[in-house]
Amino acid sequence: MDFQNIPSNLRTSLFFAEFDNSQANTATATQRTLIIGQALTSAGVQLNVPVIESSASNTAGIYGAGSMLHNQMVGYLANDVSGEIYLLPLADGVAQTAATGTVTLTAAPTETGVISLYIAGQRVQATVLSTDSVTSMAAALTAAILAKTALPVTAASALGVVTLTAKNKGAHGNGIDLRLNYQGSAGGESTPAGLGITLTAMTGGAGAPDMTNALANLGDRTFDFIVTPYTDTTSLNALKGLLSDSTGRWSYAQQLYGHVFGAASGTYGQLTTIGEARNDQHATLLGVYDSPTPAYVWAAAATGAVAGSLRNDPGRPLQTLTISGVLAPPLASRFELTERNNLLYSGVSTFTVADDNTVQVENLITTYQTNKYGDADDSYLQVETLFLLMFVTRFIRTQVTSKFARMKLAADGTRFAPGSAIVTPNIIRAELIAQYTQLEYNGYVQDSKAFAAGLVVTKSTSNPNRVDVLWDGVLINQLRVFALLNQFRLQAAA
Repeated sequence: MDFQNIPSNLRTSLFFAEFDNSQANTATATQRTLIIGQALTSAGVQLNVPVIESSASNTAGIYGAGSMLHNQMVGYLANDVSGEIYLLPLADGVAQTAATGTVTLTAAPTETGVISLYIAGQRVQATVLSTDSVTSMAAALTAAILAKTALPVTAASALGVVTLTAKNKGAHGNGIDLRLNYQGSAGGESTPAGLGITLTAMTGGAGAPDMTNALANLGDRTFDFIVTPYTDTTSLNALKGLLSDSTGRWSYAQQLYGHVFGAASGTYGQLTTIGEARNDQHATLLGVYDSPTPAYVWAAAATGAVAGSLRNDPGRPLQTLTISGVLAPPLASRFELTERNNLLYSGVSTFTVADDNTVQVENLITTYQTNKYGDADDSYLQVETLFLLMFVTRFIRTQVTSKFARMKLAADGTRFAPGSAIVTPNIIRAELIAQYTQLEYNGYVQDSKAFAAGLVVTKSTSNPNRVDVLWDGVLINQLRVFALLNQFRLQAAA
């Protein structure tokens, strides 16, 4: 047998030992989360560099309360508190503009009551009296808004008009929802009688930051869960390049992997258009319509909701997992089954809402829909497929690099002493079959007999120091559809 350190010419007595961990490695990769988002301009921190973080309050203190990053962190931590989280802070772009909206008060109520205003899904309340003027009511509402520092807007009032301005510039600000009485009378929310109040939706936000430098600064650190607040073509294309199979994190040269999670807000038709414009197996877009919660918070919350499950078992389906930290669309605005099914054929992921308004994952898919010839292709449809590929490939790599790190390579049939640091294609083949059997037992792959029959391991004909392997594993599937034909009878058989 071959020793790594004990010399063969020892004559001194007696006992010498060295350690070899090549057969003991059972470690798995650290699956980190990366949240991409904007900091406030007042944040005096280095931007475009990933920084580890674990607290929403720290995020608010460092990157600005109410910043995009702050509210993303709140949404993520509402679902996953055990993951290793990195933030990638971006600055507002020079060419970006901030969205604005207004709340206009035109008449005092005839009775004392409470204004329940929802801004980006966060409730702001202000008491109004029949003796109030529109100016005093606007001032009181402004004070209540400013007191909630986590809100993504600033507020100023004049002559009964409250003007809201997004704290971060960009098109995302147009998705900061304004509405009254989300919980309705059942939740104790109603507009006081006689109160004149009008909401003007947030508009005018434009642009998204350039992520080129920030993405380049990720280096070779792995990030399996990448949260993007941006769903514009330029941003999604930048992330697509980051994870490219040929030159990016999924390439043979990097082997870092990862998956992008985003959320797009729009009507059924708008979401269909957005989804069909993408074709990327490394990106998922959750379709949201008429929710008080901004899409960028949905993206972070949904990622947190599934990250724990994918870390524990990448093959287990994600359906029914609860997405906390977001508000469901009103009943009338929720997509019906036919619409959700059609969205799933257009690259858009879906969710459902339980009777108690709990939001649940229905199906998270990738935006990959067609092959290079434009023909329908469902090989990369499910998110679980990509995470299984990550897990299985990393498992194989760990075993190979641990057990065959410094081996000599011989042709099949070569005779050598037991324990020698020599491998042949058949030895490697046997090791791969043993690995597959273990993966099958743990529930990640299936049909080990067929795998063994189809596995090919050969020495390269052009490079005597290279082994070529055809790995033909079958990934585990997920139970997604249970179809039952209830062929009932009304009369017992004779």
